[in-house]
Amino acid sequence: MDRLDPQALVNPQGAMPAYVPQGEECALFEHAWRASLPLLIKGPTGCGKTRFVEHMAARLGRPLITVSCHDDLAAADLVGRHLIAGGDAVWQDGPLARAVRTGAICYLDEVVEARKDTTVVIHPLTDDRRILPIERTGEQLVAPPEFMLVVSYNPGYQNLLKALKPSTRQRFVAIGFDYPAAPVEQAIVASEAGVGTARAEALVSLGAALRRLTEHDLEEKASTRLLVMAGRLMASGMGEEAACRAAIVEAMTDDPDIVSALMEIVHGVFDRR
Repeated sequence: MDRLDPQALVNPQGAMPAYVPQGEECALFEHAWRASLPLLIKGPTGCGKTRFVEHMAARLGRPLITVSCHDDLAAADLVGRHLIAGGDAVWQDGPLARAVRTGAICYLDEVVEARKDTTVVIHPLTDDRRILPIERTGEQLVAPPEFMLVVSYNPGYQNLLKALKPSTRQRFVAIGFDYPAAPVEQAIVASEAGVGTARAEALVSLGAALRRLTEHDLEEKASTRLLVMAGRLMASGMGEEAACRAAIVEAMTDDPDIVSALMEIVHGVFDRR
């Protein structure tokens, strides 16, 4: 793969969010949108899933409504609820209802974090009905053709308590994400962190070394996001090893022994430069 110019990834204020395709994901997103199909994006934390959705919403010229899912997310938080205003009960749409009414792209980030009794409200929107029933108002919102539902999750977090039910998963067109290829990741780190090529290459080499680890009980691998954060600390004047410890190592584990082991890898990468 040809070396990318970091300046090619610079995103001027007000421009489309920068994104470098890794395969056919942009075409798949656009085809799914044109075919009125919901899309599921699965991949590790910090690999670019959210940036991809932001890029595609801007590319298609559609408003984007994002919901960060969590354990306490209720169906009413998505659909809407009655609020008291001036002594009267006034209905207020939730983000999902607003997206349906306006033909926006609705992105449910880390959908497996939400309770299963909450996510079932999306089922009528993900089949041929494409409707959102609002029981409290008696409405049945019909999604316009330009509305799209996109959900994401990290397969590494899947377990018996947090998993996407097959009856939900099989309603979506799905695409798998991974960390960017090294030349792309180097260009991303150089551009978004504001560091030179040598530091960007070292950070990506460090990320690759940490991702290959199997002997430590790490819940997550080193994400591109962490590499960018470390680079930003370096660009602000912090030393390389201190920046890597703060932005990468300490963010990955609380175990002092594992911290020491990971810092040995940091030393090995940056001492070779």
